[in-house]
Amino acid sequence: MKSEAVLTKRIVAGKYKGKTLKLPSKETTRSSKAIVLESFFNTLQFDVIDSVLVEVFSGSGSIGLEALSRGAKKIIFMEKDRDALKALRNNIAQTDKNACEVYEGDSFSNIVQVTKRLEALGESAFIYVDPPFAFREGMEEVYEKMLRLIASLPLRVVQLITIEHMSTLELPDAIGEFNRIKSKRFGKTSLTYYA
Repeated sequence: MKSEAVLTKRIVAGKYKGKTLKLPSKETTRSSKAIVLESFFNTLQFDVIDSVLVEVFSGSGSIGLEALSRGAKKIIFMEKDRDALKALRNNIAQTDKNACEVYEGDSFSNIVQVTKRLEALGESAFIYVDPPFAFREGMEEVYEKMLRLIASLPLRVVQLITIEHMSTLELPDAIGEFNRIKSKRFGKTSLTYYA
């Protein structure tokens, strides 16, 4: 019986460049493609330095840890899958644990605590939302719930919202008080930005 290969990816740039991140199993999560990650950080450019980033449905934490490597001062991760959390904690241990906070459990309910945390810090954050694709069992309503989550965010805690989603998904021009500013397509995956 051959053992399952461990999936990994590397941090691309910054002070943790080259560090290998473990990825959880493909069944429960999927990793953001390198081209998507590169485009996102090209959009943020130097704004990431000294910023706070919230990674909703963070999986292995590759977006947040890349941001940390590129100079973000605090990353808040939100994840409920057990395998993903295990990988996430291992990955955080290779970087700066003191700059990372993990909210375990359902992101749709934990967003309230995260919003309060940002208010307590007096920070507005970059919010990266990469929901599980809707065709997974129990995830049929994930996009409607995601839109409600975003609409509930107070303007004062948000710098920019980025949604990684299936290219076939049509997102509205506005979600609550946030307006779509641009969308970029990478084959089956797209990034859409709201501010």
